[in-house]
Amino acid sequence: MEAKQSNLSKLLPIMFAFFAMGFVDMVGTATNYVKADFALSDTMANFLPSMVFLWFFFLSVPTGLLMNKIGKRKTVLLSLVVTALAMVLPMFKIAYNYPVMLVSFCLLGIGNTLMQVSLNPLITCIVTGEKLASTLTFGQFIKAIASFIAPIIAGWASVQFGNWRLLYPVFLVFAVIATVYLWMTRIDEEIPRDKSSGFLDCLKLLGDSTVLLFFLGIVAHVGIDVGVNTCAPKIIMERLSLPLEKAGIATSIYFLFRTLGCFSGSFILARFPLGKFFAISVFCMVLSMAGLFVCHSLAGLYIAIALVGFGNSNIFSMVFSKALLYLPEKNNEMSGLMIMGLIGGTVFPLLMGILSDALGSQIGSVLVINLGVIYLVYLAYMFKKDKV
Repeated sequence: MEAKQSNLSKLLPIMFAFFAMGFVDMVGTATNYVKADFALSDTMANFLPSMVFLWFFFLSVPTGLLMNKIGKRKTVLLSLVVTALAMVLPMFKIAYNYPVMLVSFCLLGIGNTLMQVSLNPLITCIVTGEKLASTLTFGQFIKAIASFIAPIIAGWASVQFGNWRLLYPVFLVFAVIATVYLWMTRIDEEIPRDKSSGFLDCLKLLGDSTVLLFFLGIVAHVGIDVGVNTCAPKIIMERLSLPLEKAGIATSIYFLFRTLGCFSGSFILARFPLGKFFAISVFCMVLSMAGLFVCHSLAGLYIAIALVGFGNSNIFSMVFSKALLYLPEKNNEMSGLMIMGLIGGTVFPLLMGILSDALGSQIGSVLVINLGVIYLVYLAYMFKKDKV
Protein backbone atom coordinates (compact mmCIF):
# COMPACT_ATOMS: atom_id res chain seq x y z
CA MET A 1 0.00 0.00 0.00
CA GLU A 2 2.81 2.36 0.93
CA ALA A 3 4.63 1.53 -2.32
CA LYS A 4 1.50 2.37 -4.34
CA GLN A 5 1.18 5.74 -2.60
CA SER A 6 4.85 6.43 -3.27
CA ASN A 7 4.42 5.57 -6.97
CA LEU A 8 1.35 7.82 -7.17
CA SER A 9 3.26 10.75 -5.70
CA LYS A 10 5.91 10.27 -8.38
CA LEU A 11 3.37 9.93 -11.18
CA LEU A 12 1.58 13.22 -10.36
CA PRO A 13 4.41 15.55 -11.51
CA ILE A 14 4.81 13.39 -14.61
CA MET A 15 1.13 13.92 -15.43
CA PHE A 16 1.64 17.69 -15.09
CA ALA A 17 4.43 17.29 -17.64
CA PHE A 18 2.07 15.38 -19.94
CA PHE A 19 -0.29 18.35 -19.77
CA ALA A 20 2.60 20.61 -20.83
CA MET A 21 3.30 18.18 -23.67
CA GLY A 22 -0.16 18.99 -25.04
CA PHE A 23 0.86 22.62 -25.59
CA VAL A 24 2.24 21.57 -28.98
CA ASP A 25 -1.31 21.12 -30.29
CA MET A 26 -1.96 24.84 -29.86
CA VAL A 27 0.01 25.44 -33.07
CA GLY A 28 -3.08 25.19 -35.28
CA THR A 29 -5.00 27.72 -33.21
CA ALA A 30 -2.05 30.08 -32.84
CA THR A 31 -1.21 29.91 -36.55
CA ASN A 32 -4.70 31.04 -37.53
CA TYR A 33 -4.58 34.01 -35.15
CA VAL A 34 -1.04 35.03 -36.18
CA LYS A 35 -2.02 34.81 -39.83
CA ALA A 36 -4.93 37.19 -39.21
CA ASP A 37 -2.91 39.55 -36.97
CA PHE A 38 -0.16 40.07 -39.54
CA ALA A 39 -2.17 39.49 -42.75
CA LEU A 40 0.12 36.62 -43.75
CA SER A 41 -0.13 34.53 -46.87
CA ASP A 42 -0.77 30.79 -46.46
CA THR A 43 2.87 30.08 -47.32
CA MET A 44 4.20 32.42 -44.62
CA ALA A 45 1.69 31.17 -42.06
CA ASN A 46 2.56 27.54 -42.75
CA PHE A 47 6.16 28.19 -41.77
CA LEU A 48 4.97 28.38 -38.14
CA PRO A 49 3.81 24.75 -37.66
CA SER A 50 6.75 23.63 -39.83
CA MET A 51 9.09 25.17 -37.25
CA VAL A 52 7.52 22.88 -34.64
CA PHE A 53 7.46 19.50 -36.38
CA LEU A 54 10.85 19.94 -38.06
CA TRP A 55 12.61 19.27 -34.75
CA PHE A 56 11.05 15.85 -34.24
CA PHE A 57 13.09 14.56 -37.16
CA PHE A 58 16.41 16.16 -36.24
CA LEU A 59 16.43 16.00 -32.42
CA SER A 60 14.61 12.78 -31.49
CA VAL A 61 17.61 10.43 -31.66
CA PRO A 62 20.09 12.98 -30.20
CA THR A 63 17.68 13.42 -27.27
CA GLY A 64 17.80 9.67 -26.67
CA LEU A 65 21.59 9.93 -26.51
CA LEU A 66 21.34 12.93 -24.18
CA MET A 67 19.27 10.83 -21.77
CA ASN A 68 22.12 8.33 -21.63
CA LYS A 69 24.35 11.09 -20.28
CA ILE A 70 22.15 13.12 -17.93
CA GLY A 71 19.18 10.81 -17.26
CA LYS A 72 15.49 10.90 -18.12
CA ARG A 73 14.30 13.20 -15.31
CA LYS A 74 16.84 15.92 -16.06
CA THR A 75 15.98 15.73 -19.77
CA VAL A 76 12.27 16.21 -18.95
CA LEU A 77 13.17 19.19 -16.73
CA LEU A 78 15.18 20.71 -19.58
CA SER A 79 12.21 20.21 -21.93
CA LEU A 80 9.88 22.00 -19.50
CA VAL A 81 12.25 24.97 -19.20
CA VAL A 82 12.46 25.31 -23.01
CA THR A 83 8.65 25.00 -23.26
CA ALA A 84 8.23 27.72 -20.61
CA LEU A 85 10.51 30.03 -22.63
CA ALA A 86 8.33 29.38 -25.68
CA MET A 87 5.31 30.55 -23.66
CA VAL A 88 7.05 33.73 -22.45
CA LEU A 89 8.06 35.26 -25.80
CA PRO A 90 4.59 36.03 -27.29
CA MET A 91 3.20 37.46 -24.03
CA PHE A 92 4.56 40.98 -24.46
CA LYS A 93 2.82 43.17 -27.00
CA ILE A 94 5.97 45.18 -27.71
CA ALA A 95 7.75 42.00 -28.85
CA TYR A 96 4.81 40.45 -30.70
CA ASN A 97 5.84 40.12 -34.33
CA TYR A 98 6.31 37.40 -36.94
CA PRO A 99 10.04 36.69 -36.29
CA VAL A 100 9.39 36.38 -32.54
CA MET A 101 6.57 33.93 -33.20
CA LEU A 102 8.87 31.86 -35.41
CA VAL A 103 11.36 31.67 -32.54
CA SER A 104 8.58 30.81 -30.09
CA PHE A 105 7.36 27.99 -32.34
CA CYS A 106 10.93 26.70 -32.72
CA LEU A 107 11.35 26.61 -28.93
CA LEU A 108 7.97 24.87 -28.59
CA GLY A 109 9.07 22.23 -31.11
CA ILE A 110 12.48 21.72 -29.45
CA GLY A 111 10.93 21.51 -25.99
CA ASN A 112 8.23 19.11 -27.15
CA THR A 113 10.74 16.86 -28.90
CA LEU A 114 12.83 16.66 -25.72
CA MET A 115 9.67 15.95 -23.73
CA GLN A 116 8.15 13.36 -26.07
CA VAL A 117 11.39 11.37 -26.11
CA SER A 118 12.18 11.50 -22.37
CA LEU A 119 8.82 11.61 -20.58
CA ASN A 120 7.47 8.26 -21.77
CA PRO A 121 10.61 6.29 -20.75
CA LEU A 122 10.67 8.13 -17.39
CA ILE A 123 7.41 6.33 -16.56
CA THR A 124 9.26 3.00 -16.90
CA CYS A 125 11.19 3.97 -13.75
CA ILE A 126 7.90 3.83 -11.84
CA VAL A 127 5.57 1.51 -13.79
CA THR A 128 6.57 -1.68 -15.58
CA GLY A 129 5.03 -4.68 -17.29
CA GLU A 130 1.40 -4.83 -18.36
CA LYS A 131 0.45 -1.60 -16.55
CA LEU A 132 2.87 0.45 -18.65
CA ALA A 133 0.55 0.76 -21.67
CA SER A 134 -2.42 1.89 -19.54
CA THR A 135 -0.28 4.47 -17.72
CA LEU A 136 1.09 5.85 -20.99
CA THR A 137 -2.48 6.03 -22.30
CA PHE A 138 -3.63 7.97 -19.23
CA GLY A 139 -0.75 10.36 -19.86
CA GLN A 140 -2.01 10.81 -23.42
CA PHE A 141 -5.45 11.58 -21.97
CA ILE A 142 -3.96 14.34 -19.80
CA LYS A 143 -2.12 15.65 -22.88
CA ALA A 144 -5.36 15.60 -24.85
CA ILE A 145 -7.00 17.87 -22.27
CA ALA A 146 -4.46 20.61 -23.04
CA SER A 147 -5.02 20.05 -26.78
CA PHE A 148 -8.79 20.31 -26.32
CA ILE A 149 -8.87 23.47 -24.17
CA ALA A 150 -6.26 25.53 -26.08
CA PRO A 151 -8.67 26.79 -28.79
CA ILE A 152 -11.36 27.35 -26.15
CA ILE A 153 -9.09 29.54 -24.01
CA ALA A 154 -7.78 31.45 -27.04
CA GLY A 155 -11.31 32.06 -28.35
CA TRP A 156 -12.60 33.16 -24.94
CA ALA A 157 -9.64 35.52 -24.41
CA SER A 158 -10.11 36.99 -27.89
CA VAL A 159 -13.82 37.69 -27.32
CA GLN A 160 -13.60 38.88 -23.72
CA PHE A 161 -10.33 40.83 -23.80
CA GLY A 162 -9.48 41.19 -27.49
CA ASN A 163 -6.22 39.35 -26.87
CA TRP A 164 -5.98 35.67 -27.79
CA ARG A 165 -2.38 35.61 -26.52
CA LEU A 166 -3.64 35.39 -22.93
CA LEU A 167 -3.47 31.67 -23.69
CA TYR A 168 0.31 31.92 -23.23
CA PRO A 169 0.44 33.11 -19.59
CA VAL A 170 -2.20 30.51 -18.66
CA PHE A 171 -0.08 27.72 -20.13
CA LEU A 172 3.10 29.28 -18.69
CA VAL A 173 1.70 28.85 -15.17
CA PHE A 174 1.18 25.14 -15.78
CA ALA A 175 4.67 24.79 -17.28
CA VAL A 176 6.24 26.42 -14.20
CA ILE A 177 4.20 24.21 -11.82
CA ALA A 178 5.24 21.09 -13.75
CA THR A 179 8.91 22.15 -13.66
CA VAL A 180 9.01 22.91 -9.95
CA TYR A 181 6.97 19.83 -9.02
CA LEU A 182 9.19 17.44 -10.99
CA TRP A 183 12.35 19.17 -9.74
CA MET A 184 11.22 18.53 -6.15
CA THR A 185 10.34 14.88 -6.85
CA ARG A 186 12.97 12.19 -6.53
CA ILE A 187 12.72 9.42 -9.09
CA ASP A 188 15.23 6.59 -9.00
CA GLU A 189 16.51 5.70 -12.43
CA GLU A 190 19.34 3.63 -13.73
CA ILE A 191 21.77 5.55 -15.93
CA PRO A 192 23.06 3.16 -18.64
CA ARG A 193 26.62 2.01 -18.02
CA ASP A 194 27.32 1.95 -21.73
CA LYS A 195 27.06 5.56 -22.90
CA SER A 196 29.00 4.96 -26.09
CA SER A 197 25.99 4.65 -28.40
CA GLY A 198 26.09 7.13 -31.24
CA PHE A 199 23.57 8.51 -33.70
CA LEU A 200 24.30 5.81 -36.27
CA ASP A 201 24.13 3.11 -33.60
CA CYS A 202 20.60 4.21 -32.80
CA LEU A 203 19.55 4.23 -36.44
CA LYS A 204 21.01 0.74 -36.82
CA LEU A 205 18.30 -0.48 -34.46
CA LEU A 206 15.94 -0.07 -37.41
CA GLY A 207 17.77 -3.03 -38.92
CA ASP A 208 15.90 -5.17 -36.39
CA SER A 209 12.67 -6.11 -38.18
CA THR A 210 10.63 -5.83 -34.97
CA VAL A 211 11.93 -2.33 -34.20
CA LEU A 212 11.13 -1.33 -37.78
CA LEU A 213 7.57 -2.63 -37.36
CA PHE A 214 7.11 -0.48 -34.26
CA PHE A 215 8.63 2.58 -35.95
CA LEU A 216 6.34 2.30 -38.97
CA GLY A 217 3.42 1.81 -36.58
CA ILE A 218 4.15 5.24 -35.05
CA VAL A 219 4.50 6.75 -38.54
CA ALA A 220 1.11 5.31 -39.53
CA HIS A 221 -0.58 6.45 -36.29
CA VAL A 222 0.63 10.05 -36.54
CA GLY A 223 -0.04 10.18 -40.28
CA ILE A 224 -3.64 9.10 -39.71
CA ASP A 225 -4.00 11.55 -36.82
CA VAL A 226 -2.80 14.61 -38.72
CA GLY A 227 -4.39 13.40 -41.96
CA VAL A 228 -7.90 13.11 -40.51
CA ASN A 229 -7.58 16.50 -38.80
CA THR A 230 -6.60 18.02 -42.13
CA CYS A 231 -9.13 16.43 -44.46
CA ALA A 232 -12.24 15.79 -42.31
CA PRO A 233 -13.66 19.34 -42.74
CA LYS A 234 -12.72 19.29 -46.43
CA ILE A 235 -14.63 16.04 -47.01
CA ILE A 236 -17.75 17.52 -45.44
CA MET A 237 -17.41 20.74 -47.46
CA GLU A 238 -16.91 18.76 -50.67
CA ARG A 239 -19.83 16.33 -50.22
CA LEU A 240 -22.38 18.51 -48.42
CA SER A 241 -21.40 22.01 -49.63
CA LEU A 242 -21.21 23.33 -46.06
CA PRO A 243 -19.10 26.40 -45.19
CA LEU A 244 -15.87 25.96 -43.23
CA GLU A 245 -17.45 27.42 -40.08
CA LYS A 246 -19.85 24.46 -39.90
CA ALA A 247 -17.59 21.81 -41.42
CA GLY A 248 -14.88 22.64 -38.87
CA ILE A 249 -16.95 20.93 -36.18
CA ALA A 250 -15.58 17.68 -37.60
CA THR A 251 -12.19 18.45 -36.04
CA SER A 252 -13.79 19.01 -32.62
CA ILE A 253 -15.60 15.66 -32.92
CA TYR A 254 -12.31 13.94 -33.73
CA PHE A 255 -10.55 15.47 -30.71
CA LEU A 256 -13.52 14.73 -28.44
CA PHE A 257 -13.56 11.01 -29.26
CA ARG A 258 -9.77 10.86 -29.21
CA THR A 259 -9.86 12.28 -25.66
CA LEU A 260 -12.60 9.86 -24.61
CA GLY A 261 -10.62 7.01 -26.17
CA CYS A 262 -7.48 7.91 -24.20
CA PHE A 263 -9.46 8.12 -20.96
CA SER A 264 -11.28 4.81 -21.41
CA GLY A 265 -8.15 3.14 -22.79
CA SER A 266 -6.20 3.82 -19.62
CA PHE A 267 -8.69 1.60 -17.74
CA ILE A 268 -9.27 -0.98 -20.48
CA LEU A 269 -5.55 -1.65 -20.96
CA ALA A 270 -5.14 -2.26 -17.23
CA ARG A 271 -7.59 -5.19 -17.47
CA PHE A 272 -7.58 -6.27 -21.12
CA PRO A 273 -4.84 -7.93 -23.22
CA LEU A 274 -3.02 -5.35 -25.35
CA GLY A 275 -3.20 -7.45 -28.52
CA LYS A 276 -6.99 -7.76 -28.40
CA PHE A 277 -7.57 -4.10 -27.62
CA PHE A 278 -5.19 -3.13 -30.43
CA ALA A 279 -7.23 -5.28 -32.85
CA ILE A 280 -10.52 -3.70 -31.67
CA SER A 281 -9.03 -0.21 -32.08
CA VAL A 282 -7.88 -0.98 -35.62
CA PHE A 283 -11.29 -2.50 -36.46
CA CYS A 284 -12.92 0.82 -35.48
CA MET A 285 -10.56 2.57 -37.90
CA VAL A 286 -11.39 0.12 -40.71
CA LEU A 287 -15.11 0.86 -40.23
CA SER A 288 -14.28 4.56 -40.24
CA MET A 289 -12.42 4.36 -43.55
CA ALA A 290 -15.39 2.59 -45.13
CA GLY A 291 -17.62 5.41 -43.90
CA LEU A 292 -15.32 8.11 -45.22
CA PHE A 293 -15.40 6.45 -48.64
CA VAL A 294 -19.15 5.95 -49.03
CA CYS A 295 -21.07 8.24 -46.64
CA HIS A 296 -22.78 11.34 -48.03
CA SER A 297 -24.78 12.29 -44.96
CA LEU A 298 -23.55 14.55 -42.16
CA ALA A 299 -24.47 12.02 -39.45
CA GLY A 300 -22.66 9.21 -41.27
CA LEU A 301 -19.49 11.25 -41.74
CA TYR A 302 -19.56 12.35 -38.08
CA ILE A 303 -19.80 8.70 -37.00
CA ALA A 304 -16.86 7.78 -39.26
CA ILE A 305 -14.75 10.62 -37.84
CA ALA A 306 -15.69 9.64 -34.27
CA LEU A 307 -14.69 6.02 -34.96
CA VAL A 308 -11.23 6.91 -36.24
CA GLY A 309 -10.75 9.33 -33.33
CA PHE A 310 -11.58 6.61 -30.80
CA GLY A 311 -9.71 3.87 -32.67
CA ASN A 312 -6.52 5.86 -33.15
CA SER A 313 -6.45 7.29 -29.62
CA ASN A 314 -4.50 4.46 -27.97
CA ILE A 315 -2.35 3.21 -30.86
CA PHE A 316 0.63 5.39 -29.89
CA SER A 317 0.68 4.18 -26.28
CA MET A 318 0.34 0.52 -27.22
CA VAL A 319 3.07 0.57 -29.87
CA PHE A 320 5.35 2.75 -27.74
CA SER A 321 5.04 0.51 -24.68
CA LYS A 322 5.72 -2.57 -26.81
CA ALA A 323 8.83 -0.89 -28.19
CA LEU A 324 10.17 0.06 -24.75
CA LEU A 325 9.57 -3.43 -23.37
CA TYR A 326 11.17 -5.07 -26.41
CA LEU A 327 14.64 -3.68 -25.71
CA PRO A 328 14.52 -2.36 -22.12
CA GLU A 329 18.28 -1.89 -22.00
CA LYS A 330 18.00 0.43 -25.02
CA ASN A 331 14.80 2.28 -24.09
CA ASN A 332 16.42 5.73 -24.40
CA GLU A 333 17.48 5.03 -27.96
CA MET A 334 14.18 3.29 -28.73
CA SER A 335 12.24 6.29 -27.44
CA GLY A 336 14.22 8.59 -29.74
CA LEU A 337 13.51 6.37 -32.74
CA MET A 338 9.80 6.10 -31.98
CA ILE A 339 9.39 9.86 -31.60
CA MET A 340 11.23 10.32 -34.90
CA GLY A 341 8.23 8.46 -36.32
CA LEU A 342 6.20 11.64 -35.76
CA ILE A 343 7.57 12.65 -39.15
CA GLY A 344 4.50 10.79 -40.39
CA GLY A 345 2.60 13.97 -39.56
CA THR A 346 4.56 15.69 -42.31
CA VAL A 347 4.69 12.89 -44.89
CA PHE A 348 1.01 11.92 -44.93
CA PRO A 349 -0.48 15.42 -45.51
CA LEU A 350 2.01 16.00 -48.33
CA LEU A 351 0.98 12.77 -50.09
CA MET A 352 -2.69 13.53 -49.41
CA GLY A 353 -2.39 16.92 -51.08
CA ILE A 354 -0.66 15.51 -54.14
CA LEU A 355 -3.18 12.68 -54.65
CA SER A 356 -6.22 14.87 -53.93
CA ASP A 357 -5.06 17.42 -56.50
CA ALA A 358 -4.44 14.63 -59.01
CA LEU A 359 -7.92 13.12 -58.51
CA GLY A 360 -9.69 16.42 -57.95
CA SER A 361 -11.34 14.95 -54.84
CA GLN A 362 -10.72 14.34 -51.14
CA ILE A 363 -10.98 10.63 -51.97
CA GLY A 364 -7.25 11.00 -52.66
CA SER A 365 -6.70 11.98 -49.02
CA VAL A 366 -8.78 9.05 -47.77
CA LEU A 367 -6.76 6.66 -49.95
CA VAL A 368 -3.50 7.85 -48.36
CA ILE A 369 -4.94 7.57 -44.85
CA ASN A 370 -6.03 4.03 -45.73
CA LEU A 371 -2.40 3.09 -46.32
CA GLY A 372 -1.75 3.81 -42.66
CA VAL A 373 -4.82 1.85 -41.55
CA ILE A 374 -3.85 -1.14 -43.72
CA TYR A 375 -0.43 -1.17 -42.09
CA LEU A 376 -1.99 -1.12 -38.62
CA VAL A 377 -4.19 -4.08 -39.65
CA TYR A 378 -0.98 -5.96 -40.44
CA LEU A 379 0.55 -4.88 -37.12
CA ALA A 380 -2.59 -6.06 -35.28
CA TYR A 381 -2.15 -9.46 -36.92
CA MET A 382 1.47 -9.58 -35.74
CA PHE A 383 0.43 -8.64 -32.20
CA LYS A 384 -2.31 -11.28 -32.13
CA LYS A 385 0.10 -14.00 -33.28
CA ASP A 386 2.65 -12.84 -30.67
CA LYS A 387 5.21 -12.38 -33.43
CA VAL A 388 6.38 -9.07 -31.93
